[in-house]
Amino acid sequence: MKREQSSNGGLSSFFADLHIHIGRTGKGAPVKISGSRDLTFANIAKEAAERKGIQLVGIIDCHSPGVQEDIEASLKQGEMRELPDGGIAYKETTLLLGSELEIREPGMGPAHLLAFFPDFSTIRSFTGWLEKRMKNVNLSSQRVYAPARTLQEEVYTRGGMVIPAHIFTPHRSIYGSCAPRMADVLDPKLISAVELGLSADSEMAGWISELDPYTILTNSDAHSLGKIGREYNELILREPNYREFEKALQRTEGRKVAGNYGLNPRLGKYHRTYCSGCSFIVEETEATVERCPYCGSPKLVRGVLDRIVSIADRTEPRVPAHRPDYHYQIPLEFIPGLGPAKHELLLRTFGTEMNILHRVPEQDLADVVGAELAGKIAAARSGTLQLESGGGGKYGRVSKP
Repeated sequence: MKREQSSNGGLSSFFADLHIHIGRTGKGAPVKISGSRDLTFANIAKEAAERKGIQLVGIIDCHSPGVQEDIEASLKQGEMRELPDGGIAYKETTLLLGSELEIREPGMGPAHLLAFFPDFSTIRSFTGWLEKRMKNVNLSSQRVYAPARTLQEEVYTRGGMVIPAHIFTPHRSIYGSCAPRMADVLDPKLISAVELGLSADSEMAGWISELDPYTILTNSDAHSLGKIGREYNELILREPNYREFEKALQRTEGRKVAGNYGLNPRLGKYHRTYCSGCSFIVEETEATVERCPYCGSPKLVRGVLDRIVSIADRTEPRVPAHRPDYHYQIPLEFIPGLGPAKHELLLRTFGTEMNILHRVPEQDLADVVGAELAGKIAAARSGTLQLESGGGGKYGRVSKP
């Protein structure tokens, strides 16, 4: 993968997706029950490096002993190697070792946190700590029976980082299901960044002032190989490794998150309030209703936008100067007319999805798949395709012409 070189002291641009699940171990044991069976540690590395063109990948089920067996096997076989500054290298892609954990404070709903660690031995020792505080340490996203602040301290004592996951989604997130303020649950000093989730963007985060100090990430939360890279980040680093990633989150020594690339929030499956009685998605002009305007049912699942407005401490969003641009970008799989055969043709011709989405001129795309489809890909890059809102667990979609 060709790197986009920066003129700033040898720093370069790298693409990163930092929330990818393990579906099964190499021996077939379940890790993320809802994850695809082919979503293994080795397959994630190959998909990210060879098809997606993503150079920094966060695998967030590496606390599982079965996954650790797979990591150890890859290291012993020489397919991968540990880096001195943290992470595991496969070709030009670096895998960061992480864990998604569920917290539940007294009187509050559940929330998920991502924890990342610098090296294999450290996350293995963290598993030893988790085993005494978790019912099944082999599985993903399990509840930790310890105070949230104690969990934070344990991670940072080991040189790790905590990132609250998909902070606005209605299920298992800090703002969506846990508390109106992050500081009600977590120690604000022991948070390295926050992850938006698929139904929000950085402007929506600007409604809440306590988020201002934090670097923002947007990631795929992939449950299958194909979903890797549906949301991702552009990082300015010297090399893709743990310590450089840490500096980027801290915005030090020129390292930073240069851009967030994600779905327009309208495509997110929890963007708008949804009636579980009749499946009606409540539109913008009806955001404050308590009953479904279509069937009258009170069984509404509050959407991300409506939840943010209800807990906002500002009358309008304000985006801090350090926050990078958020680029609305529609994944290739969402584009009407781009089926598996044409997708594979593009990959064979241009190498990776990141090349197709960022580097290949529209005319070159047209030479391979025709002008109409190339035009849709160009519109997907710029976020100008017409969209229909998602809600209630159903993704939005690109409107048909």
